[in-house]
Amino acid sequence: MQEAVASPLTGWANFYVIIGSAAAALTGLMFVVVTLIAGLRRRRSSGGINAFGTPNVVHFCVALLIAVTLNAPWHALWNAGLILGLCGIGGVAYIIIILRRALRQDDYTMVLEDWLWHMIIPFSSYSALVVAAILLSSHPVPALFCIGAVTILLLFTGIHNAWDALTYNAFDLHPGDSDQPLD
Repeated sequence: MQEAVASPLTGWANFYVIIGSAAAALTGLMFVVVTLIAGLRRRRSSGGINAFGTPNVVHFCVALLIAVTLNAPWHALWNAGLILGLCGIGGVAYIIIILRRALRQDDYTMVLEDWLWHMIIPFSSYSALVVAAILLSSHPVPALFCIGAVTILLLFTGIHNAWDALTYNAFDLHPGDSDQPLD
């Protein structure tokens, strides 16, 4: 019984080692970047960071959690499906919280690209994770491909959004102030 259950996950081990390592490294890098930016920019409300910075760390951590979950030695796929399903439900709820934060903050006005990368793609990813988690026991091969796609999408979303936030903070936040020292 264990061999039949372990076989679908075994083929994904290297994939999740790579994804998990990338997610962990990017999470650490976010701490470094935020620390460096905090020392260079003028003090503003934390609304922008809560709406546009913190979710990137969450997406990286969820990618890491998925990687760890699918590398664990499960005796039955439904156990992994339960963890992944809860992760997906938590992600959907978190995106709703982020939507509220983004609408309440006044540091930045979102454009179409922001709606896509900060709300629609993550919401769709976490929703797909819930569906794939439900189907994991009965249809492991397509569910695992869906979970793999979700994990990559969360990783790329975090990378895109982190880059977007970094360039905004570094270049667009105070245009014309490049010669002025920041307080």
